Amino acid sequence: MRLRGVTSIGALANVAGVTEQLWSPYDEMAAAFKRHAENSAYNAHYDRPAVLDTLGPVAGMHVLDAACGPGLYTTELLARGAQVTAFDASATMLELAKANADGKLARIDRAVLGEPLPYPEDAFDAIVCALAIHYAEDRAAAFAEFFRVLRPGGAAVVSSQHPFTDWLRKGGSYFDVKLETDVWETTDGPYDVQFWREPLSSLCAAALSAGFLIEQLVEPLPAESMRDQWPADYEKLMTRPGFVILRLLKPPERAGLR
Repeated sequence: MRLRGVTSIGALANVAGVTEQLWSPYDEMAAAFKRHAENSAYNAHYDRPAVLDTLGPVAGMHVLDAACGPGLYTTELLARGAQVTAFDASATMLELAKANADGKLARIDRAVLGEPLPYPEDAFDAIVCALAIHYAEDRAAAFAEFFRVLRPGGAAVVSSQHPFTDWLRKGGSYFDVKLETDVWETTDGPYDVQFWREPLSSLCAAALSAGFLIEQLVEPLPAESMRDQWPADYEKLMTRPGFVILRLLKPPERAGLR
């Protein structure tokens, strides 16, 4: 999936209707995205192995796959012995996730990052949110919901496009918070995809404001499996990061306190 022509929209574009615009392209390109992400350089050989390694063992755990897309992480988490609940804003992506999981999911829902989630407090042992937080209109609200539904002592692993790399691509001030547009070239044609660009300090502040501790900040290197199939991407990612991963800890309850 190749990027071309980009535009940027100022932060004042954060108005009613933007959220739907951010997710709607995925309904249209769901099948093409799934075909791409199953074995692409950046999804299958960069983000997915790094995120799962940062998450660690999940056998016997109840894991929330937040903004699950076509269910590629869900399938892997199930294979590793987790009980998985998943949600996404795209109805078409949810159908693909259900098909991928082959009926093994504990639960699958339509929900939107940055809006209230349909789960009780302390419901999950861990949360995975892969390459999606930059689509949330309100990142602070998204982290607050993760904090609410995660049990004390649990971890949320969140990956995103690296702000520095986005700044190199887009220009302007690194410190601006902007709604950006990329054009994704897929096998089904081009799609305009919008996302929020913000400095790393802003993303971390949104997580900290929810009550999380940042346990790890990972700037991943590509998996060795990328070297033979995509040598140019491999060499590029060995010299500058494409994504960033936060492992966020919900502090354990102190004795007698909640």
